[in-house]
Amino acid sequence: MNVTEVYDGLTHIYNVSNTTDNGGLALLSIPPMLNSIINILTMVILFITMISLGCTMEMSKIKAHCLKPKGVAIALLAQFGIMPLTAFCLAKVLQMESFKAVTVLICGCCPGGTLSNILSLAVEGDMNLSIVMTTFSSVAALGMMPLLLFIYCQGFPSLKNAVPYLGIITALVFTLVPCAIGIAVNHYKPKYTPIIKNGGLTLLVICSIIVSALSGYAIKDVLMLILTPDIIAVAGLMPLIGFTMGYILSLLCKQSHKLCRTIAMETGCQNIQLCFAILKVTFSLQAIGAFFLFPLIYFGSQVTEGLLLTLCFRCYRRFKPPAQEKNIPKEGVI
Repeated sequence: MNVTEVYDGLTHIYNVSNTTDNGGLALLSIPPMLNSIINILTMVILFITMISLGCTMEMSKIKAHCLKPKGVAIALLAQFGIMPLTAFCLAKVLQMESFKAVTVLICGCCPGGTLSNILSLAVEGDMNLSIVMTTFSSVAALGMMPLLLFIYCQGFPSLKNAVPYLGIITALVFTLVPCAIGIAVNHYKPKYTPIIKNGGLTLLVICSIIVSALSGYAIKDVLMLILTPDIIAVAGLMPLIGFTMGYILSLLCKQSHKLCRTIAMETGCQNIQLCFAILKVTFSLQAIGAFFLFPLIYFGSQVTEGLLLTLCFRCYRRFKPPAQEKNIPKEGVI
């Protein structure tokens, strides 16, 4: 599904002879068989992640948040308002080349990921809201992600006709199907939910290790070329800005501190599995080079910063008991 070959923008940018613009990444060559294996395993990882997410959902919780959607609405505003704008601004301020900017923009426009659910639990957030937010953002991404990419790519003239929207929409649809299957299983056959979740976790770990090993082997000669100061800066700043602005926005909307923490975690965490799948499967190697591994660098920053914030929260809790935490009045709480 290497659809980028039909887009003139990236074809021009990443012409193999133009090695000064991309540091030689256009010369990256992965054997077709190895490339196919990585692509298949990438989609398997995405499928397992989304069906496991669906199995954590309950129809009653979805219905409850649909009837009182304020928290979800704030989270969606933060997710699709703050993060894409942050990605765009960082790419502009750091004067990133087009092939870097497109990876950052796609990452910034991705919906929330399952990591946010884990971090929400760690900071004693609202788990029902966290899971519902992740699901709703995944559904909303079907329309929001292509739209936001179209809007922000206008700021990069060489990317106006270069983003594979059809491939991205296909990947998004692929994420919704297993999520819907997981929700249906959890609703109609709940006894199978633990089996799917436990088995899925095992397969996810195995596939992730294999993909990481194969990808590392495939790009071992150019791996250090992607660890540039601007890439490291973006990977470090984006999650931090997302966590901070997500909390501030929800606090301004008069949410409880518990919901503020939940929305902050959701805002700062992108669906890395989806981002990796889009970059790896919908872009040709001549176009994206080794930068399909940017989500893995970003994931490392998300985990590190999330754990540091959790540590700060735990220390705060230790010196200030929960009973002393001020809450927003009831009318501001969902």
